Amino acid sequence: MDIIEILKEDYQRFPVNQTYSIYAPDVYFQDPLNKFRGVKRYKLMIKFIETVFLNTKMDLHNIQRLGDTIKTEWTLSWNTPLPWKPRISIPGWSELGTNSDGLIVSHIDYWNCSRLDVVKQHFFTAKM
Repeated sequence: MDIIEILKEDYQRFPVNQTYSIYAPDVYFQDPLNKFRGVKRYKLMIKFIETVFLNTKMDLHNIQRLGDTIKTEWTLSWNTPLPWKPRISIPGWSELGTNSDGLIVSHIDYWNCSRLDVVKQHFFTAKM
């Protein structure tokens, strides 16, 4: 199966049953909160999201391949397990670098909002 199709399916069921075999063992991951290497750490981060957050949804708006880079545009949303269960939404995009074997060697996420905007969503209605 084509890596683009695999990613589309992974986004649809995120964070459950992700296809980790498309990542290089020493994949580099970065987002506004994390920076690390290794598919094992990546699995732990996804497991944390799956375990702690409620009703997690990853809406894929666009995906395109540009040479050895795959760019995705998405909105990640979930309910935080606080008593009032606020719905949090982060619009953003990812740049996935691939190697000659077709494995993802870097996964860098960018948010279209600040970390403070995300914190505020826990207490105020989002205005993004």
